[in-house]
Amino acid sequence: MNRIWIWSALFFLIVLGCTKRENTKVAIQPFTGFPTELIDSVEFAIQRFYGFQTIRLEPIDIPENYFVQIKSPRYRADSIIRFLKENRPKGVDHIIGLTTKDISTTKRDKFRKIKQPESKYADWGVFGLGYRPGSSCVVSTYRIFSADKVKNINRLQKVSLHELGHNLGIPHCPDIDCFMRDANETIKTIDFVDVNLCAKCRSRIHKFSLQ
Repeated sequence: MNRIWIWSALFFLIVLGCTKRENTKVAIQPFTGFPTELIDSVEFAIQRFYGFQTIRLEPIDIPENYFVQIKSPRYRADSIIRFLKENRPKGVDHIIGLTTKDISTTKRDKFRKIKQPESKYADWGVFGLGYRPGSSCVVSTYRIFSADKVKNINRLQKVSLHELGHNLGIPHCPDIDCFMRDANETIKTIDFVDVNLCAKCRSRIHKFSLQ
């Protein structure tokens, strides 16, 4: 009897987890000028890898007050994800912003102090940024662009899945084959990893889906 109860409970949890993942909805928010074919590739990756529902929003401009020109013309990624969070459509679990503009944030050390030298890291250009855990993230093609179309799409998909992974509560991973690996300030890291999560990171998604 106890064994039957245990298997019944396990089956219920598995079904519940799968249902919640299938019902998870992600809004894709392109910013003005983002190519439609690249939106297609991000939507395909989200649906195929995470199994989430997706909806596309109409393109909008990045608020001008997020623009900075400290070292070069950029938009603050931390301001963008806050904006996306505050403007997330009703019924949507996560929202991912897509832009061709250069984006930046302040890079900090493990003590939450600005990484040194401050002149380099106070306004640090990034591929993407997302709350962990949270409901919003943003990805830019500015620093991942490649003239090789296939490589360009692969990079965009991996960075998009990476930032959504942060939204799902997954931290950077030490596994060199996992796309949640820290880029360590080089695009080569993204090129070397496959569209793959290690077992530990996959389990974190499963745990998240049961919450």
